[in-house]
Amino acid sequence: MLKKYRVFIGITVVVIFSGLGLWSLKKTASPYVSFKQARNIQKNVQVLGKVEHDKTNYDEKTGIFSFYIVDDSGDRMLVEYSGIKPGNFEQAESVVCVGRYKDGVLEAGKIFVKCPSKYQSSQARDKDI
Repeated sequence: MLKKYRVFIGITVVVIFSGLGLWSLKKTASPYVSFKQARNIQKNVQVLGKVEHDKTNYDEKTGIFSFYIVDDSGDRMLVEYSGIKPGNFEQAESVVCVGRYKDGVLEAGKIFVKCPSKYQSSQARDKDI
């Protein structure tokens, strides 16, 4: 009888902690969305876009790095990032920005740089040179 009671308590604890873990993950996860969707969602999202390198700016007074990204349909979005420009940003073809769209700007909390040359084989890179 005591053994069945311990098993029941153990299973209950595992189920509760699993549920809390899934709830926490769902609450913090940021889905990939289109630019149009990002403008309408009032929570953190992820958007993927090609960087317009000629339209980047770093404001030393505010510490805000701003740039434009363009999606596959040609839609443009201004991104502002409160932090240091990623070291390999200039080589990036595209970036994933995680943040919230507010007042015409995606306020990014994170920027992930996508550099395709990093994933090519050395032979493919040698061909490009």
